[in-house]
Amino acid sequence: MSAKETRSGSAAWPGVAWALRRDLRLALRSKAELGVQLLFYAIVVTLFPLGVGAEPSLLRALGPGVLWVAALLASLLSLPRLFAADFADGTLEQIALSPYPLPALISGKILAHWLTSGAPLAAVSPILALQFGLDGSEAVALLAGLLLGTPTLSLLGAIGAALTLGLRAGGALLALLILPLYVPILIFGAGAVGATHAGLAAGGEWSVLGAALLASVVGAPVACAAAIRIALD
Repeated sequence: MSAKETRSGSAAWPGVAWALRRDLRLALRSKAELGVQLLFYAIVVTLFPLGVGAEPSLLRALGPGVLWVAALLASLLSLPRLFAADFADGTLEQIALSPYPLPALISGKILAHWLTSGAPLAAVSPILALQFGLDGSEAVALLAGLLLGTPTLSLLGAIGAALTLGLRAGGALLALLILPLYVPILIFGAGAVGATHAGLAAGGEWSVLGAALLASVVGAPVACAAAIRIALD
């Protein structure tokens, strides 16, 4: 291993920690924006029982899919703030020139995004699941699936956010790029709750979500770094 690679590896974790601290501080300064995302999630989930009626069996069948689709849309809503503000004011260029590896800095930013978006959505999901009559085991399956799946949503969404930096109508293009990638996470996340409802083990669905998370953790920061360097050139 070369000296350059050694320095890069030793600087990776400090780079993740620095970007994580920075983005968490920035996010906590705009608590209203974080509240809007949670409110959006709660409103979307609540509208479905009002629209389809109060039939318990129908609500229980629709519940997992509705909760996952709402979480997916709420996660998509927050993606533009991942890189756009730093790109607009020139901070992203300075970050790219820092001594820390750019993929490590991006990993910290994505982790901060998940902690302020995906994690709160997962935390409130068992409460919102009560509207659909999900029992305790189904609520646990939903929570476990969201804890495995929402980080993948943030990682895949970061790739789309990096690819659409500086483009007009970037938000619409971001949705078109990312939504097809979200479909497998949606299917297996809702399927874990469905399997629990049927009395089956949800381990297979959780394994797929875990594998998708590991693959995204390895590949997404590198892909984002390449896209950001192209946008900055």
